[in-house]
Amino acid sequence: MKIFAQLISLLLLTANAWSETKYIDDTLLVPLRSGEGTGFRIVHKGLKSGTQLEVISRNVVSGYSQVRTRSGIEGYLPSRYLINTPIARDRLITINKELETFREENASLSTQVDSLQNELNTLKQTHTSTAQELEIHTQELSRVKSVSSDALNLERRNIELREGNETLRNELELLQVENARLNDKSESNMLLIGGGLVLLGAILAIILPLLKSGKRGESWA
Repeated sequence: MKIFAQLISLLLLTANAWSETKYIDDTLLVPLRSGEGTGFRIVHKGLKSGTQLEVISRNVVSGYSQVRTRSGIEGYLPSRYLINTPIARDRLITINKELETFREENASLSTQVDSLQNELNTLKQTHTSTAQELEIHTQELSRVKSVSSDALNLERRNIELREGNETLRNELELLQVENARLNDKSESNMLLIGGGLVLLGAILAIILPLLKSGKRGESWA
């Protein structure tokens, strides 16, 4: 008998060494008593099905568990009324809430998807427009490069023409100088020829009378 009492005490100590969460089973009301048995005072008239409780200890011999409500009331009730999960009604409510949450999230995600799709369409249109503008700018750049190349060629040709004109101007100036020199030389030659003719005329004017006088003397003889 003493060993049996020690065993019960050991079981009670073991039961008091842990704590876990349990729920009232699908029973309408479960009274909460001050001790392990129906003879003890009721500290709570009845816990509703699905009430969440904290199990303080469990006595496998008496079949009672010491529990604490969320409001802090402690007492004892039969362990058979405790289950590990909420009752089906509460689970259904929870599932319905979760389902409603999922539906709201799904609606929100659908809205986000629509918004992203619209943004994607806008980006596609922008990309198309940008690609067209890029093509136009590329063509314009090619035209500008072509015009620039023509302008460079024209500038190079103008430089060549200016250099050619400068060369021709220099040559013209040289020709003008040479022409002036030739004109001066021609005038000098004309003066020399004129002087020579004048001298020749003077000589002839002297010689001719002499020649005529000689012929007369011969005729008189």
